[in-house]
Amino acid sequence: MELLNHLALGFSTALSLQNLAYALLGCVLGTLIGVLPGLGPLATIAMLLPITYTLPPVAALIMLAGIYYGAQYGGSTTAILVNLPGESSSVVTTLDGYQMARKGRAGVALATAGLGSFFAGSVATLILAAFATPLSELAFKFGPAEYFSLMVLGLIGAVVLASGSLVKAVAMIVLGLLIGLIGTDVNSGVARFSFDVPELTDGINITGLAMGLFGFAEIIVNLEQRESRETFTDRVTNLFPTREDFRRMIPAVLRGTALGSALGVLPGGGASLSSFAAYSLEKKTSQHPHEFGKGAIEGVAGPESANNAAAQTSFIPLLTLGIPSNAVMALMVGAMTIHNIQPGPQVMTSNPSLFWGLIASMWIGNLTLVILNLPLIGIWVKLLKVPYRFLYPAILTFCCIGVYSVNNTVFDVFVAAACGMIGYVFMKLRCEPAPLLLGFVLGPMMEENFRRTLLLSRGDFHVFIERPLSLGLLVAAAALVAVVALPAVKAKREEAFQDE
Repeated sequence: MELLNHLALGFSTALSLQNLAYALLGCVLGTLIGVLPGLGPLATIAMLLPITYTLPPVAALIMLAGIYYGAQYGGSTTAILVNLPGESSSVVTTLDGYQMARKGRAGVALATAGLGSFFAGSVATLILAAFATPLSELAFKFGPAEYFSLMVLGLIGAVVLASGSLVKAVAMIVLGLLIGLIGTDVNSGVARFSFDVPELTDGINITGLAMGLFGFAEIIVNLEQRESRETFTDRVTNLFPTREDFRRMIPAVLRGTALGSALGVLPGGGASLSSFAAYSLEKKTSQHPHEFGKGAIEGVAGPESANNAAAQTSFIPLLTLGIPSNAVMALMVGAMTIHNIQPGPQVMTSNPSLFWGLIASMWIGNLTLVILNLPLIGIWVKLLKVPYRFLYPAILTFCCIGVYSVNNTVFDVFVAAACGMIGYVFMKLRCEPAPLLLGFVLGPMMEENFRRTLLLSRGDFHVFIERPLSLGLLVAAAALVAVVALPAVKAKREEAFQDE
């Protein structure tokens, strides 16, 4: 009954004319950036953070959330029709979605992706609503020792779940932690690692860092692409799947929803990991494994359901514990900080209309995306026919304006440009930059809780293992390290890295 009352408050907030308009705007922008190469939810949210200064907090967060899960829809459109994943979580969809389009079943593939995404997003939002209250009550029992241990678990989880080389993932985390130390020490007031540069005394701006690593670097990589692609916009007919299609896609949607909902909560999980895991699961459980890579409908239904479910449930640790589970959620922390909102369990009690309004808006957004996605397919794909040499100057211009407007300083633009070059080098070295951003956000929070714990315990390190919750989190972190160090797991990870 209490949950129904909370949801009633949420829908009364989300259904206001202003919040509906921003939910629609977020969904449209999310779909657009999912379609276009060179952008993504990370870069776009970073670019739009300054705009949220002038918006009410609820409207700002609803719009940014719509961009995130809207990008999962848009990425599937071009993955199916053009064999071009507009978003990283849609890479797997190209394997079978594009082959379905080549066989004249583009409409069925798009409908499968849309319906699966809507179901998964709705179920995952229900899970978020159901677990919000008990998790928030648990979070109130957390002290600085528990928060430090939780962040240790989060960073280790990000390393374990990150794709590619384990050593490179650890290096990215450590580099992010070190960058997070730049600025003024909270306790002593002494500038650290600023090298007598006045602009660095406040630390590196998250907008410039994220824009460079994910926006500028992606644009440089896309400028190297010269290949032409075949599109299937003229063959989008017969959107409704057949009875046999439904028989095969429904179990895949259910499995993808369950898997994505679970992986989305984990640190470093997110939509990309969920879609890859769902594809592997479908291939192993399917009665038609030989069809995968040749147009199997399960290869579209499972991953698309998983990435949308993960996009919704990744909000659980952010809203209930104040801990970002992936790089996009780290930017959401920045958006909440802009509006003087401290992420964590106190949001539910101090600002319930924002908390439940954001959750309710996810249902509205998922329905909006289904309604918008299929009719606007032609418009989205026509944008891809515009030569990229005309698109990237406009994208770069908007990125620079967004970075500059945060602090009205050119220094942040130089930081973004430098991070763009560094991000390009990372991509060439096959180093995933997302763990770096997670380490950058969690680093200062870890340091603050670590020092606060030692201050309260008068320098006694035993406090971390004397408190049951803290001990349990540290044991879980140690278990993750032990699992990833197993020879079989390590060999499989290296094999997957070689195949990338």
